[in-house]
Amino acid sequence: MGTAIGTCFGYWLGVSSFIYFLAYLVNAQITMLQTLSLLGYGLSTLRMVTALLSRTVGQTPRLLLCGTLSVLHMMFLLYLHFNYHKIIEGLLESLEGPPMVPMQRVARDVPELTLNASLLMTH
Repeated sequence: MGTAIGTCFGYWLGVSSFIYFLAYLVNAQITMLQTLSLLGYGLSTLRMVTALLSRTVGQTPRLLLCGTLSVLHMMFLLYLHFNYHKIIEGLLESLEGPPMVPMQRVARDVPELTLNASLLMTH
């Protein structure tokens, strides 16, 4: 649990700082608090990009800032998605035990088959 919290807060603070630095370089009108709020509450990449588009002047700065934010955010969401599945599979395995091998038919030694003589005489 500590690793998950560290990962999420590390992403939030790290990427917010990096995006704020890029915004400062391209002269976008956004504060650090707005950047922290944007990444902290932004569940949708499109919403974050739209907010940055409205505060950035020029095509190249917009492309640089919004493209970087989109790539970083989508990579983080993919990381969370696949890492979450790995954790859930590990939890299920620990709760249920190791995976069972499907049942297979096994050849057995069967003594010689004897027919009931009374059934043969009735026909």
